[in-house]
Amino acid sequence: MRFLIFTLEYPPFKGGVGKYYEDMAKNWPEGREIFVLDNNDGKLVSSRLPRYKWLPSIWRLWVSVNKNKINHILVGHVLPLGIAAFIVNRLAGIKYSIVLHGMDYLCAFKTERKSWVVQKIFYRAEKIICANSYVAGLLAEELGEKIAKKIVIINPGVDGKIKIDKGLSDKLKTRQGLKNKIVLLSISRLVKRKGFDYVIESMPEILKAAPQAVYVVGGIGPDEEYLKEKWQALPEEVKKKVIFIGKPDDKEKWAWLSACDIFVMPSRKINGDVEGFGIVYLEANLAGKPVIAGDSGGVRDAVSDQVNGLLVNPDDKDDIVRAIVSLVNNKALREAMGEKARLRVLEEYSAKGQAKKLYEAVSGE
Repeated sequence: MRFLIFTLEYPPFKGGVGKYYEDMAKNWPEGREIFVLDNNDGKLVSSRLPRYKWLPSIWRLWVSVNKNKINHILVGHVLPLGIAAFIVNRLAGIKYSIVLHGMDYLCAFKTERKSWVVQKIFYRAEKIICANSYVAGLLAEELGEKIAKKIVIINPGVDGKIKIDKGLSDKLKTRQGLKNKIVLLSISRLVKRKGFDYVIESMPEILKAAPQAVYVVGGIGPDEEYLKEKWQALPEEVKKKVIFIGKPDDKEKWAWLSACDIFVMPSRKINGDVEGFGIVYLEANLAGKPVIAGDSGGVRDAVSDQVNGLLVNPDDKDDIVRAIVSLVNNKALREAMGEKARLRVLEEYSAKGQAKKLYEAVSGE
């Protein structure tokens, strides 16, 4: 069988969804062919069209399916790409499966018209691959038993062979004056729902109980100015303990994950926007670090409370503070949890293992 990943997001496009598809393609079972059709050069969605900007995706998909003799399409975005897959299926009988992450599913049901279209797409699909159990539960509840039978939950995985530059980790800590400090780290796109604002606001309380803590924030995004306003409102002595490092490249990201002591991302749900999974939790675990995560969306698939990290009520700043302080002040617990977390990722969340699960789900082998 020949497979095609059909997606709007794929590297060099940044983000967890694109990384998910890249890892699946790289780790697809040997001897089984897989191709990728993405939108990096704007060939699937045209900004020049006044309406129905996704129309080019139908022709592009048709050409790719025929050129590469595709038997099964893995649709990365139910809207709009699911429409193209639906049409190609009706015209040529090419099977397709839908992959859902979180916001893609939630946005698909925002209007009655979209909901009607999406249901048609789902009913023609062979499988519906959900990247987390949260989305799977919502989908089964919304559309009932016929759709529920098609659902398969396959979490993202991580590459266990990542090499971390320990020398760079030491240099980064020295450059920021972090020797003998307990480093709290957040790295992600800077959007409010990630919960970094609550950590910044809580730093005065955290430092009262754990004065050796320092908070490092990495990333860029639409709420960067908002977060820096929160930082500016802190007392001067506290401001020195919060450091914005901008967006690290991939090598620096892994170096920072190695350099930190605790990874913190207490994501919360805001206006329907929710964390689908949080692959960065697993990346921090792979670097041997415990995580503090917001108990929302699909996070429970990535973080098991008291195993590879601590789950907190993301709307309760006191709960966030308690969790952070408990790990900052207990080195033995941090290290034990970090090592347990690293082994858990290698055993349960390898990119190769997850790709094999996806292949088996859609191929029937």
